[in-house]
Amino acid sequence: MDTKWLRNSFVYLIILVAIIALFFTVVQQGGTPDVKPIALNDLAQRIKQGQIKSIEVTDDRVVATASTPGAPDQKFTTRTGRDNFLDAMHNFGVSPDELANVSYTVKDPPQISNWLGILVNLLPLIFFGAILLFMMRQAQGSNNQALSFGKSRARMFMGNKPTITFQDVAGVEEAKQELQEVVEFLKYPEKFAALGARIPKGVLLVGPPGTGKTLLSRAVAGEAGVPFFSISGSEFVEMFVGVGASRVRDLFDQAKRNAPCIVFVDEIDAVGRQRGAGLGGSHDEREQTLNQILVEMDGFDSNTNVIVIAATNRPDVLDPALLRPGRFDRQVVLPAPDINGRKAILEVHAKGKPFDKTVELATLAKVTPGFSGADLANLINEGAILAARRNKKTIGMSELEEAIDRVIAGPERKSRVMSDKEKQLTAYHEGGHAVAMRYLEHHDPVHKITIIARGMMGGYTRPLPPEDRYYMTKSQFKASIASALGGHAAEQVVFGEISTGAENDIEKATNIARKMVKEYGMSERLGTVALGHKEELVFLGREIGEQKNYSEKTAEAIDEEIRRLIDEGYAQAVQIITDHRDVLDHIAAALIQVETLDGDNLERVFRGEPPITGGTPAESPQPVQPETPRERPTLQPVPRLSPGAASSTS
Repeated sequence: MDTKWLRNSFVYLIILVAIIALFFTVVQQGGTPDVKPIALNDLAQRIKQGQIKSIEVTDDRVVATASTPGAPDQKFTTRTGRDNFLDAMHNFGVSPDELANVSYTVKDPPQISNWLGILVNLLPLIFFGAILLFMMRQAQGSNNQALSFGKSRARMFMGNKPTITFQDVAGVEEAKQELQEVVEFLKYPEKFAALGARIPKGVLLVGPPGTGKTLLSRAVAGEAGVPFFSISGSEFVEMFVGVGASRVRDLFDQAKRNAPCIVFVDEIDAVGRQRGAGLGGSHDEREQTLNQILVEMDGFDSNTNVIVIAATNRPDVLDPALLRPGRFDRQVVLPAPDINGRKAILEVHAKGKPFDKTVELATLAKVTPGFSGADLANLINEGAILAARRNKKTIGMSELEEAIDRVIAGPERKSRVMSDKEKQLTAYHEGGHAVAMRYLEHHDPVHKITIIARGMMGGYTRPLPPEDRYYMTKSQFKASIASALGGHAAEQVVFGEISTGAENDIEKATNIARKMVKEYGMSERLGTVALGHKEELVFLGREIGEQKNYSEKTAEAIDEEIRRLIDEGYAQAVQIITDHRDVLDHIAAALIQVETLDGDNLERVFRGEPPITGGTPAESPQPVQPETPRERPTLQPVPRLSPGAASSTS
């Protein structure tokens, strides 16, 4: 029940009782408004004169009724007890015969009158007490609310409840092995203490978003069976000075009371950024919070079994004092999973879901290079949603293949209406990418082509690496530049002019060429020199510019080398398109007919065969005959997000 409601009800009840007591008192007094006080000697004289008709005597009061001929009765009262009244009348000379002429009545006062009298006397005290109690309650509530700012916002999960274990985490076997020792520390501390080993103070999980840092920390707590405190780095800092440090102290106090336990701080870069960055001074709230974390993690008590696990995808901006041994003793890197890891992750998320017999998780793992664990979980979920949308009882391979495209590029935009001219232009543009990828020696094979708008793309061509790749060679970079410019070259060769659809392709090729020259040392003219130093503002955590550490002459040479690589790639793409123009025409015609080519259909079209639609071969597509330069109208400019604006991925 609400405590505030009970407190207010109690105050209102006291006020109501006081009002009722006051009401009864007024009514009681209001019943005899004509009663007049009288002295005992005056009362005795009136009795002697025969003016008193009746007398009522109580324990503390005498009420006499006087009768005067031709006038209404009058009442008089005097304060005296019934025992003292008779003695007083005798002393004032009133004889028993004179009293016998008066109607004499002795009454016992009702008990409620006594209580009401006491209550009326205590009425000011009751009002004062009620007001004082109300003010104290309000002050206490406000004080608790103010003090609650310094309390930790960490959420506690008890270790005796079913939770996540290492069986629910896949694709990060090395990280699991590192954290398995942390679990053993918490379970069997005496095993390590016998060898003189101390429990690690902290473990920093580093990796791109979606690789399972939070999930892995929960699995550690689940395996160890200990309490788990979870909090985000941004929850420490408030607008009030000192609140963040107070929350850190409260968090570690709770953790020590529940030791052994695990404290998980997600996104620790929110408070752990390098100090002295030049913004906010040296006493801002974030730095005070960080200082308190440093003190708590390196205190004097070394016997407390509290392990801090933190996660971040920006370890480069963290303060060096936070990363030293004794605070975060270990840094566990969680990279994007390889093909075996992706297969294991897919198997974890596929548990309990009705898959069709045609689904091969190994194939899905192969066609999803670069996917994180979160991407793969989203892939399975999107496939299930698509199967439900199509009223299927099982999840098929077609739904999962489409889910890959949805994760990469977004949903299809089939409602987008394209004119025949734009459809033809898009088909040749994407066909140019596909032909270049097919016949470039050092490029990954093409996997899928589509001219259906998806997300922000007007169409795209997706290659498929035959294996996971962690390094890129100069030949592969050159092939990537040529394939990126394949759509641009196809438009120029076929139509004699280009559209805005190559905007993203040109930007991509230029970025590759610039990195080859300035960062990777792949220019024979400039040699293996890193040109340009990127300045970072650690407080903001992002690049704010590039320091130009080379001369103007070198800058001119850089521009020339970038231009040379782009021109060579474009010339190579034009040469491939020209040599294989018949294949390009066949692909463009097939794309106009079926809009998407992948798998067996793609291979059939490259061999010059018609694609399969609805389970049977379609009619052989007729190559589109572009207009002659004399008959061809000028292509109208298309919007920025035109077909093929982001046509290829690598």
